[in-house]
Amino acid sequence: MGLLNRKKPPLVGLDISTSSVKVLELSRVQNQYRVERYAVEPLPQNAIVERAIADIEQVSATVERAMKRSGTKSRHVAVSVPASQAICKSIRMPAALTEAELQSQIEMEAEHYIPYPLNEVNLDFQVVGPAEDNGSEVEVLIAACRKEVVDDYLAVIQTHGYQPIIVDLETYAMENAYALIAEHMAGGGMEKTVAICDIGATSMTLNVMHNNRSAYSRSHSFGGRQLTEEIQRRYGLSYEEAGLAKKQGGLPENYESEVLRPFLEALCQEVMRALQFFYSSSPFNKVDLILLAGGCAQIPGIDKLLTTRVGTRAVIANPFAGMTLASRVKPQLFANETPSLMVSCGLALRSFDP
Repeated sequence: MGLLNRKKPPLVGLDISTSSVKVLELSRVQNQYRVERYAVEPLPQNAIVERAIADIEQVSATVERAMKRSGTKSRHVAVSVPASQAICKSIRMPAALTEAELQSQIEMEAEHYIPYPLNEVNLDFQVVGPAEDNGSEVEVLIAACRKEVVDDYLAVIQTHGYQPIIVDLETYAMENAYALIAEHMAGGGMEKTVAICDIGATSMTLNVMHNNRSAYSRSHSFGGRQLTEEIQRRYGLSYEEAGLAKKQGGLPENYESEVLRPFLEALCQEVMRALQFFYSSSPFNKVDLILLAGGCAQIPGIDKLLTTRVGTRAVIANPFAGMTLASRVKPQLFANETPSLMVSCGLALRSFDP
């Protein structure tokens, strides 16, 4: 009976972005989540290039440092691959099919939507729910990623003996974390269209949620590395020194007016451009709220400036607002990192899947 009642080990959310590795472990008692451990470890420059792992050895060493720094005892990991490396398609299937029949049918249908031989991809699917206009059909989400991409992520995790239990897509990890934010909105987020702007080192991803479901996702080439490189050029620092100065301060007086402000104005322009692209390629013509995530969301005042420039309320994303913190987690340090922990939060929540 002891064996049957054993709790499954916690699943650590592992987010490998262009500039850093983020590790997060959550626990839950009834419906109350708690942040047990986390760590953010910078990646060497060019270890990740164009959202692909370029140096497995350096990335796996950074993962090992982040896991050790977090203090987690778990060896089980949920990781995500960038949405730009995957193909997703929503299709309809007869609701009467058994799971085995559904799988067989989807494997045949997938050939029409995936531009690679099926033996070269990892394929999965999820029944989303009944089709809105036809009760005899269900909506099914198909996701596929090249095996060579997934294999690189597995190699990074397994090098130091960690076990990859789940490989997710960043878009759906973000959606998972957003569900916690939506709980605190009026109406639980229903009848709302919310744009999540995840602005990382080299790319900005716009995920638009409508009625708490992903309605749109697209990446744009813009990120915080441009600010780091301008600091590096302007003040004669190394890339690593410039990144540290950007986060910790101590730059000359002209930094805010001559370097930071122009970057923030360019960031606002990029967000407005991304929103216009969304409006022109969807039935939507407005969003009710902008949530800012990623490393650039840590820049003080970005939410207020974006609200002014776009004309739509922008706030910093914080899926941890309703959580408690373990005594080992320092509140102020953790609060500074929360905007960049959206994906790792969504992955860590997979620990509580049925």
